[in-house]
Amino acid sequence: MDVTPLVREGAQIIQGYADGHFRISGEAYQGAVMVFHDQSVAWDVEGDVKALSEADFAPILGVSDAVDVVLLGTGKSLVFPDPALRKALRAQGLNVEAMDSGAACRTYNVLMAEGRRVVAALLPF
Repeated sequence: MDVTPLVREGAQIIQGYADGHFRISGEAYQGAVMVFHDQSVAWDVEGDVKALSEADFAPILGVSDAVDVVLLGTGKSLVFPDPALRKALRAQGLNVEAMDSGAACRTYNVLMAEGRRVVAALLPF
């Protein structure tokens, strides 16, 4: 019996993560990355959740109408972003949920398999 979730063809799936690297749909990414349903892109941020700004989410803000939730992977452990940042992003239509990056990877895959409109913004471990 195949228990692999059915995923749309061309959808990005996070296959692994460790030591500052992510493996997404057969491609390796070092450092921070944003994972959209149809593409993954390097995310040019410092890696400190507290240093994130609204501008760092510009790639997602451009498609906010097509996104239900942004999973913010905060690295090895959960670190909450500045409440003012979350409020500013919410005002622009982005619902950001913070969790450690491992949990964000797993949650992204589940939501993607369910056909949800999700983006993962992942800081490395």
